[in-house]
Amino acid sequence: MTTTMTHTGVTGWWQAGDDGSESDDLCQALLQVKDPVFLLAGQRVARGGSVTFAGKAPTGARPVVAFAPALHPSALGEEDFRTTHGLKYAYVQGAMANGIASEEIVEATSRAGGLGFFGAAGLDPARVEKAIDRLQGSLADQPFGFNFIHSPAEADLELAIADLYIRKGIRRVEAAAFLALTLPLVKYRLAGIQRGADGQIVTPNQVFAKISRVEVASKFLAPAPANMLAALVDQGFLTAEQAELAAQIPVAEDITAEADSGGHTDNRPAVCLIPTMIALRDQLQQQYKYPRRPRVGAAGGMATPYSLCAAFAMGAGFVVTGSVNQACVESGSSDTVRGMLAQARQADVAMAPAADMFEMGVNVQVLKWGTMFPVRAKKLYELYRRYDSLEALPAADRQMLEKDYLRSSLEQEWENTRQFFEKRDPRQNVRAEKEPKHKMALIFRSYLGRASRWANSGVPDRKVDYQIWCGPAMGAFNEWAKGSPLEQVENRKAGLVAHNLLLGAAVLTRANTLRQQGAALPEQATQFLPMTAEQISAYLGA
Repeated sequence: MTTTMTHTGVTGWWQAGDDGSESDDLCQALLQVKDPVFLLAGQRVARGGSVTFAGKAPTGARPVVAFAPALHPSALGEEDFRTTHGLKYAYVQGAMANGIASEEIVEATSRAGGLGFFGAAGLDPARVEKAIDRLQGSLADQPFGFNFIHSPAEADLELAIADLYIRKGIRRVEAAAFLALTLPLVKYRLAGIQRGADGQIVTPNQVFAKISRVEVASKFLAPAPANMLAALVDQGFLTAEQAELAAQIPVAEDITAEADSGGHTDNRPAVCLIPTMIALRDQLQQQYKYPRRPRVGAAGGMATPYSLCAAFAMGAGFVVTGSVNQACVESGSSDTVRGMLAQARQADVAMAPAADMFEMGVNVQVLKWGTMFPVRAKKLYELYRRYDSLEALPAADRQMLEKDYLRSSLEQEWENTRQFFEKRDPRQNVRAEKEPKHKMALIFRSYLGRASRWANSGVPDRKVDYQIWCGPAMGAFNEWAKGSPLEQVENRKAGLVAHNLLLGAAVLTRANTLRQQGAALPEQATQFLPMTAEQISAYLGA
């Protein structure tokens, strides 16, 4: 006798057969990400056996009320992204500046199946080259990349970094803080462009553009401007044929929608920004009809399985973690900073003036718990806006700067700053001698820049001045990790964090699939708590 499938909520029929079994442990079934989940009536979970999605129930079959397919974390995101970059997971570790995204953390991320970017911003080319040599030696052909920061006040530095990456064969850069395209970045992107044997355009160098504004994203998703291509042809860097090929590809094939992150940020909400960038990508793909459709990833707030799950659900091709990496043992920060980050809550962040774009009024998001940096940095910008020279500063403000901020006289501080720029960019000193306000800006920028280095080095008597780039994601991670092995700073290893976030995202996606079919799940089945490396490997497998 057969029964017609008219039961409300019934999607199929399960038969135990010789190898089937039932249990009431839905949480464990969801963790077995390599196997599908068949939810039977009465919150029973079927394993093995066979399932029929048909109009009539076979004799003795049990009704399946919800079904979730197998979903290993290696299937999250876009397959094209993983294939293009040779990755197991669509997981990127962002390039936190001043070497916070260290060689060690890049190595750990790569070995965990993701893509790590070294934090080259703020470092001199010699230090960056040292990192290149190490990573090319330790990772060989495994994928990794380097940061390419926009440096509006130091155009020569931007060009030097581009030339270094081209010379050393760095194939991926994370372009950050760009307000518009620059010739050095376009030069890097187009180095070695050619038409392959199959007729397809080959571009050895890939740009990941971290962006929060549509007008900027539009520039990266378009081909390089004609005037820049002409300039590169005039310089002899590109041939006319190469310039023609360049006009057929976007500057960046990977766009990262940067939401409320640490460091440079517009504090955009991810739920609004990600679909906006995807829609823009689709619009420009329709316009330019590129051979390969650009991919859109998500950054800012990516610190728990729930945020990763949401990003992938919105269509993100990959995710980029940031603040949470600084708290990992492999980061280039100090143990003191890692301890401070472990105490952070979501509201323990503030905006403060950025050292690299100080005069432009650009802000970065930093930790405010345990440090006075946000308050002091804002005070410096207020003084810069109000006065035209150091000599114009009121006596009380001058005394405050010398005693509390700089811990030296303004004259000595200028001499130290002058010596720095004599090596870095002598033109800044020439301008400072002519423009007193620029001289004041250089001194203030010196404090802001060193505040990050004091934090990274863990200078004890400068803790009150630590500049620690951090978004609310850090607090979310701490809340999620509370009571688990990841609550302890010494257990926060980059690979373990990545695998927990990815496995959790897969488990939560499967739980949501069941809920979307009307299944009422127990509370435990809609949660994912951090696991040890041994527990994780049991579910992820080889």
